[in-house]
Amino acid sequence: MARKPVASLTASPEAITAGLASARYVTDDGLATAIFLAIRLGKPLLLEGAPGVGKTEAAKAIAEIFGRSLIRLQCYEGIDPAHAIYEWNYQRQLLAIRQAGEGEVDLYDDRFLIARPLLKVLKAPEENILLVDEIDRTDHEFEALLLEFLSDFQISIPERGTIRATARPVVVLTSNRTRELAEALRRRCVYHWIGYPDPDREAEIIMLRAGDVAERTARAAAKAVREIRSRPLAKPPGISEAIEWANAATVLEKGGSPWPEAFRRAVGVLIKDEEDLTFLAPELGRVVEEALE
Repeated sequence: MARKPVASLTASPEAITAGLASARYVTDDGLATAIFLAIRLGKPLLLEGAPGVGKTEAAKAIAEIFGRSLIRLQCYEGIDPAHAIYEWNYQRQLLAIRQAGEGEVDLYDDRFLIARPLLKVLKAPEENILLVDEIDRTDHEFEALLLEFLSDFQISIPERGTIRATARPVVVLTSNRTRELAEALRRRCVYHWIGYPDPDREAEIIMLRAGDVAERTARAAAKAVREIRSRPLAKPPGISEAIEWANAATVLEKGGSPWPEAFRRAVGVLIKDEEDLTFLAPELGRVVEEALE
């Protein structure tokens, strides 16, 4: 992975925008400024927004333009330090004790320490970027475990002491806001809310990310998706679903399905909830036809 010059990428929010564009990630000034400030101030970046608006993709694009590996910690209910920070390799410790016999062995040597995402980033902050994905899926107790890391980029290991990063790592946290995050966590971060893009920007994203999709198709998909999201759906479609929809409709159209039938037949890649499909069915044809005008 080629490493890009950090100084040139972090010269301004505009440089961040240009860098992300090279990674096929379309952003606006608000997000570019938040990324710029997080990196220049050495603070974690907290991205909130509905599922599918591009929070995780933003972290991937940041890693790409800086030429660093993305270490992803996928959060879930019940996650513990052994999965997020570190754990000891007990089997190797027991084997070392047997092999040592009457001799002494340091059971807390590095060779027995299994580094998980947070510790991996601390050990190589200039080679990796940390993504703490969907932090809202965890509980407040796990958030409290992160505070030392997010404040000082260090981890306290009782058997070893404190391990600090030699440089401030780039850290991105995402939340779908299924619950409120603790104020202590929010205070440590640069915050940005990512909303759904307007139709013009979404059409641009579709053309960048989809395969062989014409501009008219991308604009129609973006316009229709905006209208669909305005409905009271259980699971509104994200940007990735809009991209898939435009792609699928294009495949069907090339196979002989005329517009707007191609869009209607491909709705299963856009709406992925039975009740939402039933609710939209009476209006979907009209929405697609108006979008194609």
